[in-house]
Amino acid sequence: MPQHREDINTGIGADINADTNLDGSARPQPGNHKRSRRIAVPVIAMLVVAVLIAGVFLWAQYVRRGQTGYAGGTGSNQAANLPSPSPTFASTVDVNGNGVDDYTDIVRGARKDAEAMPTYDTGYYQGGYPPSDRGACTDVVWRAFANAGYDLKAMVDDDVAARPQAYSRVISKPDPNIDFRRTGVLDVFFSTYGVTLGTDIHGNDWEQGDIVVFEHNRHIGIVSDRRDSQGMPLIIHNMGQKQRENDYLAFRTHMTVTGHYRFDASHVPASVLKTWSGPLPR
Repeated sequence: MPQHREDINTGIGADINADTNLDGSARPQPGNHKRSRRIAVPVIAMLVVAVLIAGVFLWAQYVRRGQTGYAGGTGSNQAANLPSPSPTFASTVDVNGNGVDDYTDIVRGARKDAEAMPTYDTGYYQGGYPPSDRGACTDVVWRAFANAGYDLKAMVDDDVAARPQAYSRVISKPDPNIDFRRTGVLDVFFSTYGVTLGTDIHGNDWEQGDIVVFEHNRHIGIVSDRRDSQGMPLIIHNMGQKQRENDYLAFRTHMTVTGHYRFDASHVPASVLKTWSGPLPR
């Protein structure tokens, strides 16, 4: 036994191989570890790359769904991918006398803007109005109102001039070239002259032609006459997304609704109302 132990210690025992452990199992060699690491590193790298590619693909699909609400193209072809209009809620007023009530006219005007797909632009323009092929969320609103026969810019400008204190928290100095295109200004205007409604997106008081404001001064849109499969009203709005009429209220990441108004001209002082003159926005 002592000689056997000595042979083991010196590595020359006839019954023990230098590449085995005492129990006869294979003894790992230093070179094997290096080879294993050389093989494992690229395999792990390939797996990481594959996961990243899959993640990017899934995220792109999520964003596409998030931006459009309903898959499909742009422009007038959007309608083919949208749900059918729900029973409409009509206004008692038809200010432009075209035989179509105000709320329906407002929705149709907003939809015209959505289908035209103006390039997103919040720029400042002398005279106030951006070119017809450009616009932001607030431009959807004044164009929708123009389609119903209202000059929203004139109404807002006059009200800002008559009640500057009411707007002091959203503008430091009146500027007719931009005020009617500020969400915060429109929020003040509609909260004063519109019917204020609930902000619960699951409520029952959402109707076509309503105005919805998000986070006070961040975003604004028009409530559509269409609803998604869960009964949620679609919103017609412009934040540069692919499809301008979508189920934004159903998005998990939508901005908080802070204002919900209905413009009933029969309850608005005649001195405030101003009608649109000239050609309608294209």
